[in-house]
Amino acid sequence: MPLQLRSRFISLTIRHAFAASRTASSLTSSTAAKTYYAQLYKKDGNLEISLSRLGSKLDASCVIEVLNRCSPDHSLLGLRFFVWAGLRSDYRHSPYIYTKAGKVLKMKDNPQVIHDVLEAYKREGCAVGVRTFRVVLNLCKETKLADESFWVLRKMVDFGCHPDTVMYNVVLRLFCEVGRLDEVGELVEEMDTVGICPDMITYSLMIKAYCDAERIEDACGLFKVMKERGCRPNVAAYSQLLDGVCKYGSLKRALELLEGMENEDGDCKPNVMTYTSVIQAFCERGRSVEALTILDRMVSFGCPPNRVTAIVFNKRFCEEGLLEQAYKVTERIIDVGTASARECFSSLVVSLLQAGHVEEAEKEFRRMLSAGLKPDGLACSVMVKQMCLEDRELDSFDLLQDIDKIELPSTIDSDICCGLLGRLCQKNHVEEAAELAKLMIEKGVQPKGLLTDGTMERLKKFGYSDLVTQLTSLGKPENCGSAV
Repeated sequence: MPLQLRSRFISLTIRHAFAASRTASSLTSSTAAKTYYAQLYKKDGNLEISLSRLGSKLDASCVIEVLNRCSPDHSLLGLRFFVWAGLRSDYRHSPYIYTKAGKVLKMKDNPQVIHDVLEAYKREGCAVGVRTFRVVLNLCKETKLADESFWVLRKMVDFGCHPDTVMYNVVLRLFCEVGRLDEVGELVEEMDTVGICPDMITYSLMIKAYCDAERIEDACGLFKVMKERGCRPNVAAYSQLLDGVCKYGSLKRALELLEGMENEDGDCKPNVMTYTSVIQAFCERGRSVEALTILDRMVSFGCPPNRVTAIVFNKRFCEEGLLEQAYKVTERIIDVGTASARECFSSLVVSLLQAGHVEEAEKEFRRMLSAGLKPDGLACSVMVKQMCLEDRELDSFDLLQDIDKIELPSTIDSDICCGLLGRLCQKNHVEEAAELAKLMIEKGVQPKGLLTDGTMERLKKFGYSDLVTQLTSLGKPENCGSAV
């Protein structure tokens, strides 16, 4: 058999074997689901014990199929099956399955089913341990049931079980997410009372929640308590507090926190995101020139700035009209940072345009092209769009050609190309419209909106029916391509 035919034969054999294996696995899961579902309705003693005796295969597909069969009329049985499955040694629910189960059983609409299942355990004298409550609490967490999680936590004592830090953290997380901070504080005090130590997750949850609620003093006080209790803050706790202080607190305190991170060992050292967050806070409060000292501090600490740092500075300096500072800081970040000249100058072009410095932006854009620097997609798109807004269709077209000459990858937004083509046709710039249509065909740009706005008809009148045919074919679903 020729080598090429042999390779095709082997490939087809493998594909068929894989498809057969997948089909067999699906059938196995479906068969197991039918078996488990049927067992749920048999009245032969303890439900969980009877399910364990079946010995059928259990996987995520099987679990979801059983729940689908139980919902919505028999959610209690479905939830008991779900909890039982989560206690099996050969299977574990993933976060996705917890979320999916909550949706299938419609627990947001029927949270009472959680109460019902625990009451059923109590009534039937079922053996319920800490692991059972862990499954139920995880389900509450993934389905965002704060009140039910608190009720479950309180119900543990009725079964002779006691929650640990992880279980308290589930409830605390849900309370923090809905802003019930007073109850959060009470729960943490309760943890101390019963001898359960809050951990880093506990403190991080609370610090973030306090910061989100603009309770910066409470967040800072908790941070101090955490350190006093010997719980060493990690970079997440520092960053959460620093973000909150930068948004709602004093910049002096932000600098103190930054210094604290710089004096820490290991993973708590500030990174580029940390410094950029402080720089942004100074810029947003109109102290952009002072933010340059943070850049110096950042570099001296051995943390090079990146593209985001450049964007933060450029945006603010351009808004304040400090264009010379914008150019200087861009050059500085290119020299000492990790961002390329293309990235930094592209962000400068965008910032100049957004701040209304159109002439300066165009000048910088053309300087990049002449220097062989390739502006990124956003810079190209906003530059061309700005020219169109100024009724400079021919200039826009010339710029597109200049961009194409330096062989930029797909960078121009397809909507902008289509808009420019439409405007060229409206203004009877026949040759330019035809050249742009050819460029769009070459790059595979889909003619969004052009099929209905009259542009295609104008091209036909100009004698370019062949281009219309090719553009129309690009608009079909099987063809893709979105930019020049």
